[in-house]
Amino acid sequence: MTAPFASHRNAGLFMALGAYAVWGVMPLYLRLVHWVPPYEFIAWRVLFTLPVCLAFVVLFRQFPALKAGLTNPKLLRLLALSALLVGINWTIYIAAVQSGHVLASSLGYYINPLANVFAGTLFLGERLSQRQWLAVALAALGVSLLAWDAREMLWISLSLAVTFCGYGLVRKLAPVESLPGLTIETLILLVPAALVAWHFAGLPAGSAMDHGLGNAALVSVSGLMTGIPLLLFAAAARRMDYSALGMTQFISPTIVFVLGVTVFGEALKPSQLACFGFIWAAIAVFVWDIAARRGSPAQAPA
Repeated sequence: MTAPFASHRNAGLFMALGAYAVWGVMPLYLRLVHWVPPYEFIAWRVLFTLPVCLAFVVLFRQFPALKAGLTNPKLLRLLALSALLVGINWTIYIAAVQSGHVLASSLGYYINPLANVFAGTLFLGERLSQRQWLAVALAALGVSLLAWDAREMLWISLSLAVTFCGYGLVRKLAPVESLPGLTIETLILLVPAALVAWHFAGLPAGSAMDHGLGNAALVSVSGLMTGIPLLLFAAAARRMDYSALGMTQFISPTIVFVLGVTVFGEALKPSQLACFGFIWAAIAVFVWDIAARRGSPAQAPA
């Protein structure tokens, strides 16, 4: 592995870890804004993400890249697809969490890394070593234990896994960096989001922004909670093998699991404990494989 390529991938790994850490603590934030209807919250999430993106565009002088993306029809089609996928993913996740289907939601993000691995091998020509396939098999066995417990709501889990896997795949293939790409995605979702926010403002309960300055500030934080991890994730997807990106994603639902047991007081089931045992064994094997590859003679990437 050449030094510049290794540095490129290492940067992607740290970006991925940052994104998954933010998503891991997301339930703490969602608990604070649980009073906002899910569809209205998603609308405000889009509306507040746009100024965050534009602020970063100004800060990092990305207007030329943004303009180039907005005038590229092929890229716009790809980003329209990724915007649709991430919008569907947000809607399913927020609605599921607010309706009490937390297990089904977390399971979706345990299935997603496996979907990433298979998408990488099927669509991107990525090849896994024997140790990596062993890691995938261990993780799949652990996830299957959770899936059996949540089989009645499995459609939620599969929908979350497929839509986010598709989002990451499109962002990896789209020839645009994370910041202009996310800005364009947000612009694409802007009109539908504004219409949804306007609809809720006309209801008897009024807009979520009319419930005091403190509550309005909490809702507005959704822009940062959305924009920062998505920027990191999109940047990581451009720099890492999609299979490796998938395996690091187990960090996010594991943080959610720990919060569920320690903060939200959920009971720890034997199937959950066994699942996490298999998943952490899989991560250990994957890390072992990375360490072994670093210790092997240097070679250029395929």
